[in-house]
Amino acid sequence: MRAVVQRTNCSSVTVDGTIIAAAGPGLTVLLGVTGTDSEEDACYLAEKIVNLRIFPDNSGKMNLSLKDSEGELLVVSQFTLYGDCRKGRRPSFDSAAKPEQAKTLYEVFIRACREAGVTVSNGQFQTTMIVALENDGPVTMLLDSKRLF
Repeated sequence: MRAVVQRTNCSSVTVDGTIIAAAGPGLTVLLGVTGTDSEEDACYLAEKIVNLRIFPDNSGKMNLSLKDSEGELLVVSQFTLYGDCRKGRRPSFDSAAKPEQAKTLYEVFIRACREAGVTVSNGQFQTTMIVALENDGPVTMLLDSKRLF
């Protein structure tokens, strides 16, 4: 499972001209699922993300987590994180999980974040969405449940 984690001042998801989800200061996470992922991967990334110390403390040092800062979380499913662009010019998405598995693990991730005490909004699975965000910093982190990077 892969995540692009962005520290944001605000973010939202729009579907068919209607905002369906929004978050205030906190994190926006683009989440991709591969066929070998499990609930363990989803729970690992959820715990890692809500406790990742990338928010400034009173000294301006990145020392606080999403939980510490009482920030909000917006989660958006992003199968293209498993796009393989190494050959040719058209990405291959063969390593992305099938929709049924991906949706289940996406929901497990969201539930684990909520159970950690974080306010979570989310995009609509398997839908074309417009994601708007204001990146704070900018701070952007890449995480992988297999610890590939």
